[in-house]
Amino acid sequence: MTKHSPATERIDDYVGTRIRERQIMLGLTQSHLAKAIGITYQQTHKYEHGINRVSAGRLYEIARALDVPITYFYEGVGGANSSEPAPRQHTIIELANNFTAIQNEKHQEVLRQVARILAGR
Repeated sequence: MTKHSPATERIDDYVGTRIRERQIMLGLTQSHLAKAIGITYQQTHKYEHGINRVSAGRLYEIARALDVPITYFYEGVGGANSSEPAPRQHTIIELANNFTAIQNEKHQEVLRQVARILAGR
């Protein structure tokens, strides 16, 4: 078994986090993504949580399924604290995911108006 450096492990975790974030943004479950790329949802979970490393070929398939370039998964790597998501990033993604799950367009519009008011716009 190959031992990976802490820096390599942080990047693997970062790539997994980016996979998960994009999946959530698109409103996909682990099962949806797994089916799209021909693996089990358990394997998807392992990729997202950095338990298993994502091969170059598999990352290509994931990028196609999530409709992003491969570079998307590495955006922010190399900068200060780049291996950790921005503090509010998960909250923003969760908010976007919940917003897209609202079926009633009038409710969505009310929520948009509330957000504008709270933002002072």
